[in-house]
Amino acid sequence: MPDIRIQTPLFLTLCALPTLALGQATPELNTITVTSGRLERSLYDTPAAMSVVDQSEIQDGQQRLKLDESLGQVPGVFLQNRENFAQGERLSIRGFGARAPFGVRGVTVLVDGIPYTLPDGQAQLDAIDLDSAERIEVIRGPASVLYGNAAGGVLSVTTPDGRYDEDHTTLRLEGGSDGYGKFAAGHSGHDGPWSHNISFSALNFDGYRDHSHVEKYLLNGKLRRDLGSGRALTLVLNLLDNPRSDDPGALTAEQVEEDRQQAGRFTEEYDTGQTVDQQVVGLQYEDLSAGPGEFYAKTFYLHRNFDQQLPYPGDSLINYDRDYYGASTEYHQSLSFGSLPFRYVTGIEARRQEDDRGRRNVAFSGEIEGVSADEVQTATALGLFAQGDLDLTDTVTVSLGGRFDRVDLEVDDDYLDDGDQSGDKTFNQWSGSAGLSWRYRPDHQAYANISTAFETPTFSEFANPSGVGGFNPDIEPQKSVNHELGLRGNFGYNVDYDLTLFWVDVRDELIPYELAGDSDRTFYRNAGDTTRKGIEMAVGWRFAPAWRLESALTLARYRFDDYESSGNNYDGNRIPGLPEKTWNNQLKWQGSGERFAAIEARYVGDMKADDANTVDVDDYWLLSLRGGDGWYVSRDTLLKAYAGIRNLTDEEYFANVRINASNGRYYEPASGRTVYAGLELTF
Repeated sequence: MPDIRIQTPLFLTLCALPTLALGQATPELNTITVTSGRLERSLYDTPAAMSVVDQSEIQDGQQRLKLDESLGQVPGVFLQNRENFAQGERLSIRGFGARAPFGVRGVTVLVDGIPYTLPDGQAQLDAIDLDSAERIEVIRGPASVLYGNAAGGVLSVTTPDGRYDEDHTTLRLEGGSDGYGKFAAGHSGHDGPWSHNISFSALNFDGYRDHSHVEKYLLNGKLRRDLGSGRALTLVLNLLDNPRSDDPGALTAEQVEEDRQQAGRFTEEYDTGQTVDQQVVGLQYEDLSAGPGEFYAKTFYLHRNFDQQLPYPGDSLINYDRDYYGASTEYHQSLSFGSLPFRYVTGIEARRQEDDRGRRNVAFSGEIEGVSADEVQTATALGLFAQGDLDLTDTVTVSLGGRFDRVDLEVDDDYLDDGDQSGDKTFNQWSGSAGLSWRYRPDHQAYANISTAFETPTFSEFANPSGVGGFNPDIEPQKSVNHELGLRGNFGYNVDYDLTLFWVDVRDELIPYELAGDSDRTFYRNAGDTTRKGIEMAVGWRFAPAWRLESALTLARYRFDDYESSGNNYDGNRIPGLPEKTWNNQLKWQGSGERFAAIEARYVGDMKADDANTVDVDDYWLLSLRGGDGWYVSRDTLLKAYAGIRNLTDEEYFANVRINASNGRYYEPASGRTVYAGLELTF
């Protein structure tokens, strides 16, 4: 069967297992080649741990609200905070990103090749459109050699551009527990050299806890023009309007026992929450016949307007206007190094972030009293990189990569009543990677690699707890070295496996904490050295034509090696906010036509909520069901119906844990048993 070539922002090739209808004969294996903005490779030549989630797992019977629905079968990945839309879902990969009180830290996020991770290292996930996503790809380890700052792992989401689709329109309506309602619509297709895909969704959701309402509108689109001779131009557009996301805040253990659904202190009195208005536009050019190689150029612009009321009196009303833009170019070529095949990519990228930020004081009574901060934060990042693969034999490939990054962070203080708090920091950082891949059988591979990553504190993490101007002088970037040994393979259609041993040494780990008092404001400190090591396993077994069982297990050890703070020694303690055991299992039945059913069992191990390891968070199991069917009401019109139950056993657990929280407010309870159902019409 022929190779199928698909554009996507990461590099890998996987053996796809086509969905089999009941009674269908088993076809031959079909290799799907995935090209990227870095380097095209076969999965079995790639010396790195990575996972791919396809469209069916993202969409079949799912609400498509948050990434935890799609990434359950990816080992090494942990997500929290599904239910607080004001704080956003927290993503961590091998512990990178666990410190984030909101949004994402330490993990590079890409959407259709556009870097949603800012030059200072933070990212938000609220504009990711899972309704149109066709695949999610995850690099499960440090990758600064590819993406620079805050690349402890990489998450890339790709949406279609319509060039392989016949014209069609999709309408979808969902409803469920806790006042959940969502409408989505999309259109995709092509006409000659033009192709497009556009998706729109509207969400209105009361939420499980008091003061948890969210209203959100999202539009995502692609327009592609084939210019001929291997050249094409693609326009990417993403619009987010989030006029309301309430923040129910965190609770103490006593408040949880009293009423899990109650909102935290000050939340309702101050109407805590956020509003967001964001626009993203990108333009991407490719020339697959640029001399002896291939040339890619990309540019993008993002504007974000943000307002948030935090749950405490004082300087708790914040806002910013953000302009974020950048450009990159890459050149790919295949040639011979002596008699050995050699492939390389080299490129340069530049990005700039400008935040006009302000803070206002809120009195205990809730009245706004006046300005407490007014500053412009500017971050500029410049990166140059090169990576190459050399085939030593038909089965052995060595890979080397290098990158230089310069990150400039500057604060220009325009509020001088408390003195000039301007400041600047510049970081110059080299990153490298080396890997060896051995394909000892056609569909089986062993690999080893070593790679480095660095992570600067974000602007919010540079805040000075002493109240003195400028950046916190006691905080530095964290740096890491990642080691991996892996095996992966495919025994025909019956069993596929992925096994990785990892060891990550981190220097100057960044850890959040809150000062004593009524404030919920978070500050950061370097925690000396830490070690993260463990094993990641993923196995899939199609034991019958219509049945497939998948299991993903992570066994890890995340510990402080050298960490003293305020006279306390935390050497040997667990890093807070991270389970050391997770185990996700899914049994899926795919019947004839559109009929399917799936049951998922997810185990999350116990955690610690503070550096001293005095606050325990219990482990838990979650059981979920979903299923659906479809009918052709006419030749070109398909109607689907589906339903799901989350947390079938009504388990009491926490959707989020606040690390080193003040006044015992560590816990954000998760909802109990919830149901949802939907109808989808395609014509």
